[in-house]
Amino acid sequence: MAAQALQTETVLGRLLGESRAYSVEFGHLLANHLPMVLVILARLGASDRRLEGYFETYRDVNQLRRPSPPVGAITRADWTAHLGDRTRETDYRTFFAFELRRLGVADVERAYLPTLLPGVCASALHALMRLAYAHLSGSADEVAVALAYWATTFLPLAPSTGAAPLTDEPAEVLAMLKSRRELLDVRPECDLLWHAMRDVGRHPSFAPVVDWLAIDGTTLARCAGASLALFAVTGDFCALHALTGTHWLRLLPTNGPVLLRYFWQGIAAVYPKMGMPPVASADEVAALRITPCPPWPEITDAAIASDDEHDISLTFSAMQEEAAYGDPAYRRVAARQVGLLPA
Repeated sequence: MAAQALQTETVLGRLLGESRAYSVEFGHLLANHLPMVLVILARLGASDRRLEGYFETYRDVNQLRRPSPPVGAITRADWTAHLGDRTRETDYRTFFAFELRRLGVADVERAYLPTLLPGVCASALHALMRLAYAHLSGSADEVAVALAYWATTFLPLAPSTGAAPLTDEPAEVLAMLKSRRELLDVRPECDLLWHAMRDVGRHPSFAPVVDWLAIDGTTLARCAGASLALFAVTGDFCALHALTGTHWLRLLPTNGPVLLRYFWQGIAAVYPKMGMPPVASADEVAALRITPCPPWPEITDAAIASDDEHDISLTFSAMQEEAAYGDPAYRRVAARQVGLLPA
């Protein structure tokens, strides 16, 4: 067993290295999940053959492309000048790789993350996902690519003004947003999540939302609970990213007030795209918890067999969140996601 685990880590490391040859996005600015899903599959116990097969299938079906050619050197003096410029992916990769060699992971993140945090909606939170799984994999090279991803797709919404918060409940932020019905009329130019976040997030009536949530030591757990309740009642693709996103936050060595504030702002910004549905009530979640459900090994086997990156991502995050918070509703939503429970 130990030899097999070591071999899988070796295969995973090789495939992660090969995956870094491809851009962080593909097609019409869709997030490339390949390296993150490889880490998840290995954690779920997938075989080497499955890791290699998934790599090849994902690469070929999505026609992954190489990063854009370099434009020019980025330096410590001007690194913020090109935030959000997708043509500078290679330049940011080079910059952060150099900084990591110079400083190491912890000091690089202390130096650069404070500036990047307000733009956490980058690629609809997928830069956050890549950084989280870079930490889980223990790869400094993946950290460099993740920071470059965050910088090149940087997406700030309305900034915090320091106004007094209105609630300490993340679900209440969403409930209060329902009074701003004009946000339902925002029509992004395409269906991408980050376009919805950008266009809603820059609407004048959305500006105060960033300061509505009071942040304290319980906020991450409250965000997790609200995300689970939202996904439980809707099964919505947007809500899936809220649930997985709270797991990604836990994987980072820092998930303090600034990151939490802008993360939940991003979830609120995509809420109108969902049609502003109600969050599941306490009774609805309680009923879900006692629904007959397959055990985790059956669910993880179904996830490993799936070629859908969101089945795999949701299953792993739900399993980890259940371990952290002890809520059996996570197992039910994972079983539903992989088709073992009715939608």
